[in-house]
Amino acid sequence: MADMSAEIAAEQAYFDAAAGERDRRVAALGSLAQSGADRATAARLRHHAEAVTRALGGATDAVAFGRIDDESGEAYYLGRHLIGSSDSGDPLVINWQSPAAARYFTASPDDPQGLVRRRGFQCTGNVIDHLDDVLFAEIAAGIAGGSADGSGPAGVDAHLLTELARGRTGTLRDIVATIQAAQYELIRAPLQQVLVIEGGPGTGKTAIALHRVSWLLFQHPELTADDVLVVGPHPTFMRYIGQVLPGLGDAEVELRDISRLAPTVRRGRAEPAAVARLKGDARMAGLLDRALRNRIGTPDPAERLLLGNRFVTLPGEQVQQALDAAAGADLPYGGRRQLFRDRLADPVHDRAGVDPRGEPALANLVERLWPQQSPAAFLRGLLASRPRLRAAAAGLTADELELLHRRGADRISEEIWSAADLPLLDELDQLIDGGPSRRYGHVVVDEAQDLSPMQLRAVARRSRTGSCTVIGDLAQSTGGWARDSWDEVTRHLPTTCPVRVAPLRYGYRVPRQAYQFAARLLPVAAPGVTPPEVVRDGPAEPGVHRVGLTERAGRVVAVAGEHAARGAFVGVVCPPRCRREVEAALADNGLAWSSAQQGDLGAAINLVSPAEAKGLEFDAVVVVEPEQIVADDERGHRMLYVALTRTTGHLDVVCVGDPLPLTTPYRPEPGSADDQPDFTERSARLLAEHLAGQLRAGAPAAHWAEVLDEVRRQLDNRSPKGNQSPESPSKPTLEPSPTS
Repeated sequence: MADMSAEIAAEQAYFDAAAGERDRRVAALGSLAQSGADRATAARLRHHAEAVTRALGGATDAVAFGRIDDESGEAYYLGRHLIGSSDSGDPLVINWQSPAAARYFTASPDDPQGLVRRRGFQCTGNVIDHLDDVLFAEIAAGIAGGSADGSGPAGVDAHLLTELARGRTGTLRDIVATIQAAQYELIRAPLQQVLVIEGGPGTGKTAIALHRVSWLLFQHPELTADDVLVVGPHPTFMRYIGQVLPGLGDAEVELRDISRLAPTVRRGRAEPAAVARLKGDARMAGLLDRALRNRIGTPDPAERLLLGNRFVTLPGEQVQQALDAAAGADLPYGGRRQLFRDRLADPVHDRAGVDPRGEPALANLVERLWPQQSPAAFLRGLLASRPRLRAAAAGLTADELELLHRRGADRISEEIWSAADLPLLDELDQLIDGGPSRRYGHVVVDEAQDLSPMQLRAVARRSRTGSCTVIGDLAQSTGGWARDSWDEVTRHLPTTCPVRVAPLRYGYRVPRQAYQFAARLLPVAAPGVTPPEVVRDGPAEPGVHRVGLTERAGRVVAVAGEHAARGAFVGVVCPPRCRREVEAALADNGLAWSSAQQGDLGAAINLVSPAEAKGLEFDAVVVVEPEQIVADDERGHRMLYVALTRTTGHLDVVCVGDPLPLTTPYRPEPGSADDQPDFTERSARLLAEHLAGQLRAGAPAAHWAEVLDEVRRQLDNRSPKGNQSPESPSKPTLEPSPTS
């Protein structure tokens, strides 16, 4: 570019003019909001003005992020919001969802689509700091002449790499300025389908799904923002993504974490993993339905009702006919109960000559034969009753029923519910009262690969049309319902729309050094998954810090503090067993930190569990004790893979054990005598497993006894204070192996 400063000055003048038009439009909207003739009209005008003002963006927002120039010499500026000229009415900035903007995202050197240039702006507020140009003809000529290779994802240019290198904060930002062609195709995919966006770490799948929502709202006027639901794994994640859609002008989209789909109850009950997994099984839907039907009683041969001062007798057969007719109706339990009551009223009226609907006798008979239920009261009673569980148990074993059985609280208000109970309560809300009061025209569900069938059923029943966007990565699927196939997920989602699984090929966020380190886990963690092709290098190789047990927390805090002191947004990914010591070390060193357990992410150091880390990204990540992360989850290598791929820049591992364990740790069979050994016993087994693996890999079997004798001698020769392993240099590195 001949004169960068002159180009920036010319563009800045255009930006200033567009910002002036935006300010005038906002001022006019403010006047409109005050012009209502009455209070109701004023409220409607104010609501409209606020919505349009949000759509225009804030006064300090850049009016545009890009520009395209076509062969005719016409230039178009692209922004998050449409800005028009008050004089001519012509657009000064077109919004990114419009058809005219499509070429910015889809043009490439081999198919420029009539464009000669794509320009990207980097701004602070509405002030242009830098701009980057992609000149399609020059790049195409370079490829043809051999001076450029055209390999890799289309559009990985200086503007994209600069954007990727920007520091992170406690919230996800939109990617509208750097949407790539393959991402754009998924954003504008047809509405009526179940679209599964599958991608490895850093492929942008969450951002794609959120921008897809904004694009669909623009393209489909019948779909309003409050008719879209976005579901995520936990409150921290929802807060993290919560500013993307408002920034795109779609503030009224509803965001909920998966636990907030259930009725409002007291939460916090802990229960064994085997119980939680069973409660997530789709068979629970059948058990609940059968158990609810079993609450419908059998009438006596003759039912006597006292109406006023006289008795009326109904034959049991007539009452049974009313029961059967109501039971066969296509209504929820509560609706069928009301139908039963109405069907009883007519024969009673015929015999008594009075309308019995307000009579206690009829109400008592209905309650005895078809008792009123609430989801919470019914589930509490069912789980507390072995006979009721057995009566509804078709397809479940006696051992499984025993896992479900528990003593209920004396009062329903005192009952504490587990996370796995919540989808059961939601299922019962569907069975008893007909399900959620709101259903949506489009549903987005993130981290879907981890959801149980019962959780997926809760998501599915929120869909009015069957249109869904599903986001996830099988290589990151962990927990009790870890998946190896998307069929295991989509079978529980709406069936009214076709299913399409769309893999993302390129990884943009995670730097190559960190990803190659983490990708060594894939042959063990997810051998059938193709890793993404990473497009950028990071600032450094991963740092591996081997320390003694008593030094571990201090080293974690020191490394995290170094990154935070440079202004980095830091994530300390810490397994629960190590959390207390890290918290204490942070406090001892006077460092401020935020906890994802509380649903918050701060600007500096953030302490997150491996499960909480899913979907988050940080400038620098410190992973604590990989062996413990692997040991804590049935798919622990996947959980470690998640932890190691949260960084956009620096990665450090602080550990006593193996920084990249590739063997499977010892796990007792559920229900065995050593299912829950004490800490020392468990630690000994894990350490023995690690040492045995090292011995098998490093020495012939004939020399194992000799090596073990030497280990014993070295341990015997240690001083009482010599219980720390030698310290490694502060930033040693492991040579990453090529991504498989």
